[in-house]
Amino acid sequence: MTERKIRRVAPASAVTAGLIAVLVGVTSSAAIVFTAAQAAGAGPGELTSWMLALGVGMGTTCIGLSLRYRAPVVTAWSTPGAALLVSGLGGVTMAQAIGAFLVSAALIVLSGLTGWFERVMSRIPVPIAAGLLAGVLVQFGTGLFARMHGHFALVFSMFAVYLVGRRLAPRFAIIGALAVGVAVAAAQGSLRPAGVRFDIAQPVFTAPEFSLQVIISVALPLYVVTMASQNLPGVAVLRGAGYERVPISPLISWTGAVNLLLAPFGCFGLNLAAITAAICTGREAHEDPDRRYLAGVWAGVFYLFVGVFGGAVGALLTALPSALVLGIAGLGLLGTIGNSLASALADDGSREAAVITFLATASGVTLLGIGSAFWGLLAGALTLVVMRVRLPRRPPPPGKDPTVPAARTPAPAVGPVRSTTGTRTEDDA
Repeated sequence: MTERKIRRVAPASAVTAGLIAVLVGVTSSAAIVFTAAQAAGAGPGELTSWMLALGVGMGTTCIGLSLRYRAPVVTAWSTPGAALLVSGLGGVTMAQAIGAFLVSAALIVLSGLTGWFERVMSRIPVPIAAGLLAGVLVQFGTGLFARMHGHFALVFSMFAVYLVGRRLAPRFAIIGALAVGVAVAAAQGSLRPAGVRFDIAQPVFTAPEFSLQVIISVALPLYVVTMASQNLPGVAVLRGAGYERVPISPLISWTGAVNLLLAPFGCFGLNLAAITAAICTGREAHEDPDRRYLAGVWAGVFYLFVGVFGGAVGALLTALPSALVLGIAGLGLLGTIGNSLASALADDGSREAAVITFLATASGVTLLGIGSAFWGLLAGALTLVVMRVRLPRRPPPPGKDPTVPAARTPAPAVGPVRSTTGTRTEDDA
């Protein structure tokens, strides 16, 4: 292959954009994915399989959809969905969790094939969905600052570098914070890199088990969060970048179908990316909008690499101190939490319902074996219905016909003002 052909299929800007998208996506939320897997009782083998399934799913959808539609279609795992699983999978077996993943993926496929996406999302007001997401993620935001107690030098240094990065180079803020955190942890002697090996990941199949309680408390909230908080902004990014020609229903159908296929191996949620997609849809990816699809293709290549070496990713996260992992997770979600709160509180008419959704979800309450995400969504919807219901009008007083308007009392006539001094004024003339 000549140098010209290499530049055509692998322009430096597109390759760099794809790499940055993957680095930002993985470093900001991989810790949450592994925490979710551990909440379901995953061992080292299942942890590696989860990363393999997710990497292969994201890689194949990025490459296939970008080439098919000649647009930078970037997919991602559902970070809010993973955060929801952290609290929702407590006491749930791995088989039950896989069953919930299958149900959620099947609903996504149906949404794409039947066009339910727009109709279902229109029935869930944006403030309610945003309040649900903020309630799910708030524990990671508060955990960032809670970890400063006992690990101040490590977490605060990451926080400071993140702030400077957001001011000077926003794309590299998370990566810079991670690099500084690793350096500080190494200086403190809290790294454990001895067990890191770049072995090829092996899939681990788990037969699904379907539990009604788990479907209600995990699968349905996972579906709602993935569609409302991930696919919806993902569509907005594509539209905002000028790719209106790309049909949305096939994108939703394909991400759901791949998710359904890989769910028994730990693929809990695939969706259209938003933040990382914006890296591949801008001018930095390629000057020619018709060539920016290569950034999506290269993002898929790097995601495949992450999946194949998923064991190494897991070992690296295990080698890092928990304060560093939770700190970088909290930093990576600050923007999402802020955007969710802004969306939740933007509409005066839905603000109270959104706040109730946020508080009920953030409380972590579990009733009838069903997690707080479902109850938060239900509480917010109930509040919205009560606040918007029209009350009956009061009956008129006895003997008064409401159809006859009340008689107006005539205003007293105001005559010309005359001078009391006997001198004629203009009104006297």
